[in-house]
Amino acid sequence: MSVLLLVVFLLVLLACLTLHVLGLPANWLLLGLVAAWDYFHPAPHLGFAFYAMLVCVALAGEAVELFAQLVGAKKYGATGKGNLGGFLGAFAGALLGAPFFLGVGALFGAVAGAFFGCYVFERAHGRTGAEARRAAMGAMYGKVFGMTAKVACGVVMWAATARTLWPA
Repeated sequence: MSVLLLVVFLLVLLACLTLHVLGLPANWLLLGLVAAWDYFHPAPHLGFAFYAMLVCVALAGEAVELFAQLVGAKKYGATGKGNLGGFLGAFAGALLGAPFFLGVGALFGAVAGAFFGCYVFERAHGRTGAEARRAAMGAMYGKVFGMTAKVACGVVMWAATARTLWPA
């Protein structure tokens, strides 16, 4: 019974990672569910080092997502105002896209929002159409890379949890 319960729990954690598609904080939810398992399960506790590792991986995912868009846009010529537009656009796009395609629209909305937000802010501050489009492409590429890295961090968290909890 205990192994069956563990299998169900690991499947719930794996399903939790699909929340990344909706733009929700799946890595943090995964961490909270692991803490709840540790609290309610009678087996030995996971320990501070394990939780510190999970928190560090989750923070790394957030940092990579944030800085990938920043660096991607800068590499393609975006200004600070263009980056701000990209961040605001990604946030607004995720919110506006969430009701579509069973929530998957948040993913597409965030990527499109990063592009259009950066483009609009660059154009509003005197950049030509070609310059603004190039900067916006960088913001979009960075957003896609950052989201991919954040999901990868969630997979690492899941794998570490599965390895630690699975009976030897």
